[in-house]
Amino acid sequence: MGVLSAVRDGFWNALQMSWEVTWALILGFALSGVVQAWVPRQRMERALGGRGPQQIALATGLGAASSSCSYAAIAIAKSMFQKGASFATAMAFQFASTNLVFELGIVMWIFLGLRFTLAEFLGGILLILLMWLGLRLFITRQLEEQAREQARSAASGHEHHSASSDLPLRERLLSAEAWSDVAHNFRGDVGMLWKEITAGFLVAGFIALLPMDFFNSLFITDSSRPLRLAENVLLGPIVAVLSFVCSVGNVPLAAVLWAGGISFSGVIAFIYADLIIIPIILAYRKYYGGAVTARLVAIMFATMVVTALTVDGVFSAAGLVPQQRPTIGSIASRGISWNYTTALNIVFLLVGAGLIVLTLRRGARDPVCGMTVDRGKALSADFGGRSFYFCGPGCKAKFELDPQAYLGSSSHAAGAHATHDHHHD
Repeated sequence: MGVLSAVRDGFWNALQMSWEVTWALILGFALSGVVQAWVPRQRMERALGGRGPQQIALATGLGAASSSCSYAAIAIAKSMFQKGASFATAMAFQFASTNLVFELGIVMWIFLGLRFTLAEFLGGILLILLMWLGLRLFITRQLEEQAREQARSAASGHEHHSASSDLPLRERLLSAEAWSDVAHNFRGDVGMLWKEITAGFLVAGFIALLPMDFFNSLFITDSSRPLRLAENVLLGPIVAVLSFVCSVGNVPLAAVLWAGGISFSGVIAFIYADLIIIPIILAYRKYYGGAVTARLVAIMFATMVVTALTVDGVFSAAGLVPQQRPTIGSIASRGISWNYTTALNIVFLLVGAGLIVLTLRRGARDPVCGMTVDRGKALSADFGGRSFYFCGPGCKAKFELDPQAYLGSSSHAAGAHATHDHHHD
């Protein structure tokens, strides 16, 4: 009975935390969908071949506008690198698309407060600058070109291709096609991130059940400040690596760790570490080779630690480090009642539903990855008298190699993933 009670309480904690930020996630995904639809990535990719500050700034802005789960972010960065972007700009894009995006900032504001949100974004810019310097120092041109060849030969992962149009801004506001692009980006982002977000809430919900003694033994909380900061800022990324949770899913767990006693800098370092979890390190090795991966992970870890300590120092000097911590119970057990959160959730759930409905009018499901794409703009292929639509060249190529692998598992798959008339729009 004790085990069943703990399982029930863990799921209930996760549900309460997710309810608290549902409206914020929908708002963040909607804003991201607008930016992706109306600031096309293809235009900017052509300007990212250099390693200078202008290219790094462009890559950072593009990444911040391109909400991605960590796995999609590394696939997109690899694709950009294959097509000629420098390794530094690809890594800047990759970090920004998971750590400088709308939904992360909004959710951090709700769970941790404005000061943490400011620290995350200001520190994120500093981290990208430090990472840029580290890559220029330790990744030579020869190593970069070797990594590019490795990336080109690596099996292509799934990439999230944004829907966009070139209409003038005034026309976009009144164009069903332009809002359809927004809706498809919204649905694509939700489809990519929901597993990571769900995992993050579940992990946080169950960790919140642990007694305070666990956190007191995990983090140094009563020693001298330099020792406490050093231990916390090194342990934060390690906890992130071992938790396997990344992207927005990191935030509720960060809030639980903050309530449990980890330092301000430890929280910042923990949130930054979503791109060095073990499965992603293995993907780096596949994409770029062992030598570049070892340098990349070492540079990322070092810059996360240095950035977190720098932000802590600046915020401490300015008196901006929060002094009061919430209790773990107050984070995980906020309750669900009729209040402003519920009202906002209802409004934004309707907004989200409206965007999903927009995708149904022009949408078709990619039979390879399951993403909903716009039939009017997606790549297509015919098979068995039906037309199939794809989010990008990788999925289309996989389908054309063996269509039955994606259609043979169930009899209704073909009907769900195809339209019956090649000329249907």
